[in-house]
Amino acid sequence: MRLTVLGGCGAWPTAAQACSGYLVEYAGFRLLIDPGYATLPQLFVHHPADAVDAVLLSHGHPDHCADLNPLLRARGLAGTPPPPLPVYAPHGAADAVLALDGRHMLAGTYDLREFRPGDRFTLGPFRVGTRLLPHFVPNAGIRLTTPEGVLAYTGDTGPSPDIPRLARDADLLLSEATHVHEVPAADAPYLLTARLAGQYASRAGAARLLLTHLWPGTDPRAAREAAADACTAPLDVAAPGLVVQLGSGAGAAAPGRDGAPADRKGGSRP
Repeated sequence: MRLTVLGGCGAWPTAAQACSGYLVEYAGFRLLIDPGYATLPQLFVHHPADAVDAVLLSHGHPDHCADLNPLLRARGLAGTPPPPLPVYAPHGAADAVLALDGRHMLAGTYDLREFRPGDRFTLGPFRVGTRLLPHFVPNAGIRLTTPEGVLAYTGDTGPSPDIPRLARDADLLLSEATHVHEVPAADAPYLLTARLAGQYASRAGAARLLLTHLWPGTDPRAAREAAADACTAPLDVAAPGLVVQLGSGAGAAAPGRDGAPADRKGGSRP
């Protein structure tokens, strides 16, 4: 299983970083998870629009799903449109982004398959387990399993004992880490710190931790250091172009296109 980061910025994109977006590939199947603001141009660095086999949303905030709209436009307005794109989302999570265009514009471009956080289902070659994790809106923590590896992804979440359960013995925990050391009181039930993400990765026995959804302007080095205080596993911060190979044959994370090396340790609301 191969994860390519398209973006990892929380709330809104910056000049250097798109919002949440992750391409997961296994057995020739390409799954796009959370196509947030500005992720589509990053996807196009790697693949055209018709190369995506399915989309999976953790929740309905636009920094996790806004670029589903241009993805569907790129497919539907092509000279030879591909088959409808399966879109898996918690009930109601895709409603707003799918309503950006009239029904005729996107007719035939997608096949919406809604689920409830807590459901389990098969998606291409992946076994998908989900858990309801606390956020401002219903959010599905996601666990993808193949015969060769396990990826756990929190979506956006506040503190929860279900996070280490979701990530138990995973090859990679992709965890939101909006703040470094402390979440503002009003948002504390709904967002994580990098330090707590490190603690959860350690409790879960995850082989690797990847921090994402950092608040714009956050120093990634500070986030790494905070997480490393509690986590002895290798850890990185999501950056466009970062590639992580999971499971058999997995090696070090490849650097992003800016050439930044993967980090290692001896191992207002979105």
